[in-house]
Amino acid sequence: MKSFRKTAVIVGALYIIGTVAGILCKVISGPILDSPDFIIKVASNENQITIAILFLLTMGLALAMVPVLMFPILKKQNEAMAMGYVVFRGALETVTTLAMVAGWLFLTILSQQYIKAGTPNAPYFQTLGTLLLEGNNSISTISQIVFPLGALLFYSLLFQSNLIPRWISGWGLIAAALWILGFFLDLFGLIIPWSTPQLILAGPIALQEMVLAVWLIVKGFNPSAIATLSSRQA
Repeated sequence: MKSFRKTAVIVGALYIIGTVAGILCKVISGPILDSPDFIIKVASNENQITIAILFLLTMGLALAMVPVLMFPILKKQNEAMAMGYVVFRGALETVTTLAMVAGWLFLTILSQQYIKAGTPNAPYFQTLGTLLLEGNNSISTISQIVFPLGALLFYSLLFQSNLIPRWISGWGLIAAALWILGFFLDLFGLIIPWSTPQLILAGPIALQEMVLAVWLIVKGFNPSAIATLSSRQA
């Protein structure tokens, strides 16, 4: 039982680390990358972009470790669904994160070359920079659908196994569905990206994951559910 308690604490801590790192990444990079003259700002704020990249990596790797740690437990409930969770929240999200990191690194190199090249080549560099940003936005869009699909698998397994209170896992299922709704409304241009309506739809999953993280750190998994899963596997 001690190993399961340790797993719960680590998973909870990883959720908090990943969330905090993601927020810090956005806070640091947002004013630079959202600016019309982003290429100049990237060149003049290279250290900030580097820090943002480190936070992005921290977020991606921390959250990718969660399905790896949870798989030995969740497979006792349903191995196929547990593997699907690892694929979506572990492998695919990690790939999208690394692709975004690569895009930011290329943008940093491009911005330095832009400063060296001077004004005559500005349109060429601006076009390349815009392509890199749009490419990263496309990768982010892919991530926005990969994430809730993995979450649906995860919270379905938690709900079925009763490893945590069902009000938390049920909340996760509803919140993931709301995130998907926001994604499709954004995809078809029915709401503005990251406008108030989309934030309202995305907010429940963000809050739920922090509640889940605190619960796992303080309470851990339901001992009777762990015993049931262990006996089922035996």
